[in-house]
Amino acid sequence: MLSPKRIIHRKKQRGTRDGVAHRGNTIAFGEFGLMAVEPKWITNRQIEAARIAMTRHIKRGGKVWIRIFPDMPYTKKPAETRQGNGKGNPEGWVAVVKKGTMMFEMAGVSEELAREALSLAAQKLPIKTKIVVRREVE
Repeated sequence: MLSPKRIIHRKKQRGTRDGVAHRGNTIAFGEFGLMAVEPKWITNRQIEAARIAMTRHIKRGGKVWIRIFPDMPYTKKPAETRQGNGKGNPEGWVAVVKKGTMMFEMAGVSEELAREALSLAAQKLPIKTKIVVRREVE
């Protein structure tokens, strides 16, 4: 699972997910990409499940880039606990994904195989996505 090696603060505020992504919103490495159409938190387990689905479908051919990283801790209070008494304990890690963020990229495979693999990855994510293709200008 993806998680940071070191962090400055153990607990973070929730922040905001509104607006569109101004960085990381284009295909930078591969030929095909999976773009987020809505904002959401994506957990490290969901990223890993999507990666496994993609790489198994392309049978370890081609190359896959993961463009998001779960660097934000989220906390949870124990069940049947009264309100107050501070913030809960860290539960896991999430990546903050805004609208328009390129989450995964792929290269070295045919377009139909890439579309199938990216759609399998999209089924593992709790977010609406679209598949984007880089068109080379000649």
